[in-house]
Amino acid sequence: MADKRDYYEVLGLQKGASEDEIKKAFRKMAIKYHPDKNPGDKEAEEHFKEVNEAYSILGDPEKKKKYDQFGFAGVDPNAGFGGSGGFGGFGGANGFGDFEDIFDMFGGMFGGGRGGYSRQRRNGPMKGSDLQQGLNITFEEAVFGVKKDIKLTKYVECDKCHGTGAEPGTQKVTCPDCGGSGEVHTAQKTPFGTFQSVSPCQRCNGTGQIIEKPCSTCGGNGRVRKSLTITVNIPAGVDNDSIVTLRGQGEPGINGGPAGDLYIVIAVKPHKVFKRKGQDLQLEIPITFEQAALGAEIIVPTLKEKLKYKIPPGTQPGTTFRMKGKGVASPRNSRMGDLYVRVMLEVPTKLNAKQKKAVQSMGNALTDDCYQKKSKFASMISEWFK
Repeated sequence: MADKRDYYEVLGLQKGASEDEIKKAFRKMAIKYHPDKNPGDKEAEEHFKEVNEAYSILGDPEKKKKYDQFGFAGVDPNAGFGGSGGFGGFGGANGFGDFEDIFDMFGGMFGGGRGGYSRQRRNGPMKGSDLQQGLNITFEEAVFGVKKDIKLTKYVECDKCHGTGAEPGTQKVTCPDCGGSGEVHTAQKTPFGTFQSVSPCQRCNGTGQIIEKPCSTCGGNGRVRKSLTITVNIPAGVDNDSIVTLRGQGEPGINGGPAGDLYIVIAVKPHKVFKRKGQDLQLEIPITFEQAALGAEIIVPTLKEKLKYKIPPGTQPGTTFRMKGKGVASPRNSRMGDLYVRVMLEVPTKLNAKQKKAVQSMGNALTDDCYQKKSKFASMISEWFK
């Protein structure tokens, strides 16, 4: 896998990047190279596949851990790392799995080699392109989960030719230029001798077969673009930049290969009352001076119900209380987060004469020693000026 770039490099990150940084980088890169934004751009399509592959590893904590420790071999099922630390065979990404490519290259230069191997790869099944779709949902839908119908336009297998590209009743025939090998051999004389080179056949694109009568519906492509409606199950507890993967809902494979995947990138609208931090919720509740000074039972809204909570006498503005298990469920293990309630002292702004007099009387009745912070501050000032 010598041609593979480091997954962190693909996403433009440094090793050790956080989960949030990885999500944001993936979303940015996926949007940048999305096929819908780069129609017909093969280079952008390859980058898009590369970005999705990188996120499939770095977005999974277990795979990321193995990749950080062992590199590509740690996430290659053929490399034998699978958590045991052994080496297994030599098919790993950091091992000798690319020897066939090397033999292929030198074989083409010197007239020998493994041309059949490269032809087999070109003719073999290939996975279809992955797709990405953004989805906006409400705060409540993210917390409790929801089913959503999304519309997207993508390539699907042609119903008429069932993906062969040939008009029904006809079939592909052997390419007359390469005789079905998919390769064209050329010889070049040099002062050092005659060298042979091998290149893919231009006429059949290296497949060894051509379509004499292309399908009238898809024009020989084997697939057509179609607008579809897909139902997505959004699990409870997702957050901004969460990725919901729909296996096999991408574009159709080539030569019988599996379909690609569809990645749904979640964007959550902010709530008017609650703020979210991971699986925890934050809430600010205004209280009066009387409630703060004497203590009171206040009503606290949660995601599902209203609860009574008793604040103690002398509660200071900005004090935060924790309500365990009243946050958001994790989409991975259903663990509940907590609700953090911060009380804020609300000072009255509209007072009539009678109310002003009452407040003044109360202020005259409260001496400095009633205020812990004020008394401490006054002592500090006195000490300073001594």
